Amino acid sequence: MIRRTLRSWGARAEVIGDSMRPRLRAGDWLLVDPEANVSRAPAVGDLVLVPDPREPARLLIKRVSEVYEGGQELWVTGDAHDATTDSDSFGSVSASTVVGRPWFRYWPPSRLGRVA
Repeated sequence: MIRRTLRSWGARAEVIGDSMRPRLRAGDWLLVDPEANVSRAPAVGDLVLVPDPREPARLLIKRVSEVYEGGQELWVTGDAHDATTDSDSFGSVSASTVVGRPWFRYWPPSRLGRVA
């Protein structure tokens, strides 16, 4: 799960929970590109921000593991299979619901850099 805040940098997200470890950890702050789907549809391996189908006001950060129906449906999973709730629990998500793609971690400084 993440907490999103819109500020001068555009879209930012805080990682909450362990579902994407070790790549992402609780407390990481990420810059998110909300326009990423305009230039390219989500592909296998991409990180995406999607509404939780069970609670749409809550956003999840997951990795696209499969793309179906000509790119219209995505199977999203957490990297930490022992600590995630993902498409294995709630099924595929529509590609049209993708809020954006995380691309850069700016906090904590010791973990600064691109995320993929």
